[in-house]
Amino acid sequence: MSELISQYGLEVTGTVASLVYLFYSIREKVWLWPWGIVASAVSLLVFYQSALYADMGLQFYYVSISAYGWWYWMSGQPGKGASDVPIRPVGGRLLLKLLLIGTAIYLVLLWALLKLPAMVHIASSDMPYLDAFTTAASVIATWMLARKYLHHWLFWIVVDLVSMGMYIYKGLYFYSFLFLVYTIGAAMGYFEWKRNMKRDAV
Repeated sequence: MSELISQYGLEVTGTVASLVYLFYSIREKVWLWPWGIVASAVSLLVFYQSALYADMGLQFYYVSISAYGWWYWMSGQPGKGASDVPIRPVGGRLLLKLLLIGTAIYLVLLWALLKLPAMVHIASSDMPYLDAFTTAASVIATWMLARKYLHHWLFWIVVDLVSMGMYIYKGLYFYSFLFLVYTIGAAMGYFEWKRNMKRDAV
């Protein structure tokens, strides 16, 4: 039992915290943000141990954007709750900007993953191209979530499917299951938020 806890304890903890985070995200509840901070802190250690350095670095960003999202949902708009921040569709011009920024982030991350491990004498990054892609897309999607753009859920469907394949390859089976649930949850979240956006527009 102690061996199982040692091997899978962090992964299970991160999975549970991430599922709570997903539940609150779909329900449009501000409690998603503190749970996101917990999940990110645990995941940082898991990804470091698995040599998924872009995913590891992404957790630092998640902690920061979670703090920002928490503030924005509570006091970045008039009122005191998440419901006071309206859900919005992403416009074509903003989408183009986000895709360009995401591409730039991807190229920087890819260079870092291909070059930096040898420079600092650590193991080479596994799957650097996919690792950089999921990380860059996650940066954009999480910012969109913090600002309550409806279409962040569609970004997550793609990211979650690719990530699930990566984690299966790396033997991170709890995280593979988590990202299967994430994919289903992202589809549910999209339709839930779309329904709420239409309701609030009336």
